[in-house]
Amino acid sequence: MKLDHTAKGVYAIAATPFHPDGRLDTVSVDRLTDFYLACGVSGLTILGIMGEAPKLEPEEALTITRQVVKRAGVPVIVGVSAPGFAAMRSLARGAMDIGAQGVMIAPPPSLRTDDQIIGYYAQAVEAIGEDIPFVIQDYPLTLTVVMTPGVIQKIVNNHPSCVMLKHEDWPGLEKISRLRAAQKASEMRDISILCGNGGLFLDFEMERGADGAMTGYAFPDMLVDVVNFQRAGNREAAHDLFDAHLPLVRYEQQQGVGLAIRKYVLKKRGAIASDSQRKPAGSISERAKAEIDYLLSRVARYDKRAAFRT
Repeated sequence: MKLDHTAKGVYAIAATPFHPDGRLDTVSVDRLTDFYLACGVSGLTILGIMGEAPKLEPEEALTITRQVVKRAGVPVIVGVSAPGFAAMRSLARGAMDIGAQGVMIAPPPSLRTDDQIIGYYAQAVEAIGEDIPFVIQDYPLTLTVVMTPGVIQKIVNNHPSCVMLKHEDWPGLEKISRLRAAQKASEMRDISILCGNGGLFLDFEMERGADGAMTGYAFPDMLVDVVNFQRAGNREAAHDLFDAHLPLVRYEQQQGVGLAIRKYVLKKRGAIASDSQRKPAGSISERAKAEIDYLLSRVARYDKRAAFRT
């Protein structure tokens, strides 16, 4: 089945495992997929920004897609953002043929005006085909493209194949409220809203009307529990668990080293064999690793899933 506007829960943004020499670690791809599934995720998003997609060869991207789709048993969304529409179309059509449920498209940093953004998505839909469900990635802190609620509303209404917003604006709580108000007023089609930013604002994003999370924090099981607590109306439990992880969530949000931190923790959790990134890559010092270990020990006082062998 293809992705639609009813998607909810946690769609983990999957890291891409590499060997220390930069080769794709296909064994760890399976291992990591199993890890996410054991954490209770509703779906997976691969080849995103934190999945090091720009560092992959086209055939590698399809290899990973094929492997994850075959193993996952949950919906898989594939990031297909590319400098040109030919490459976007090739990956999008190839991923869907393999069994992906939808694709995610980020706007290029060169876009500045509302008309440019709306026009870009119209051209992207024309390129990949109106039959492929797609996700808008709204991440102005990294992409430098600012999408107002009005722009998102026009893209959604113009394209029935737009079924989800990956919301990563910051601050962005009011944007969620405005989009949900537009839906309630029948000014915009219903869409799924899943939130990123490493989960940094997930506690209140759920209360503003988000359907869940789409991010890669190394404790997707925590994200799953927070989403489930909020949906069940157990606000205090959601905030208590979230608060226990917040220092580590914040630490991971450091620009330039966030992926190195995330992969370090994923390795400690046994999800991947190596925390290597494909070059060019950021890195963390031994002192930073000691700080992360300290934060993990503090998280473990509340959440026993954070207790590791060191």
